[in-house]
Amino acid sequence: MELDIPLRELKKAKNKIALYEAALSLMSDRMFSQVMVEDICRRAEISKVTFFKFYQRKEDLLIYFMRVWLTERVIEIDTEGKKGFQAFRHLLSQVANEHQLRPGMMPSLISFLAEQNMQPCMPELSSAEVSLLFPGHEEAGSKSPNMYDLFQQFMKEEEQAGRLNKAFTLEQAVQICFTIFYGAFLTAQLYNSTEIGRFYETHLGLLEIKDEE
Repeated sequence: MELDIPLRELKKAKNKIALYEAALSLMSDRMFSQVMVEDICRRAEISKVTFFKFYQRKEDLLIYFMRVWLTERVIEIDTEGKKGFQAFRHLLSQVANEHQLRPGMMPSLISFLAEQNMQPCMPELSSAEVSLLFPGHEEAGSKSPNMYDLFQQFMKEEEQAGRLNKAFTLEQAVQICFTIFYGAFLTAQLYNSTEIGRFYETHLGLLEIKDEE
């Protein structure tokens, strides 16, 4: 795939991704607000002028993270053939894993989204970025993921299988998915608990009809 992409475009994509990866590496022990653009550029060995050619503001790195992270999860879910609650659980388990690697990422992301008062638009990636970030999965990587559509797909699959709590409409179930994804994580934080998965499972119980029921 790389052979079909002009070298100039590949170099630009490599620099953009290097800045993104530098920011991620700096977040292993701090919140996003504590990560300075100067530190990112120094870690990536790329100038500040170049940084702002790729990212208009530092916070754009958080949106870029959402785009890359969610695309990786979609590829995993599709590759492993996961559906419904199983797919949603995979997404949640990867949030917990991400928190182990970078404890400041999810709280920073939630704080940023709260300030935006909306789900941000996912950035479109160039062919070079897609090739470098998702080798072997360029078709899936080129599609900008939509969290609402994902949650709706998961819940529709469970509704058709008869495992979705009938007390909720499909739209309400999707809203609860967002509440679980962000809210259960925050609740675990408020309880100062590292068992994020347990909090996710507790909240999933609201949506799921167990086989024995």
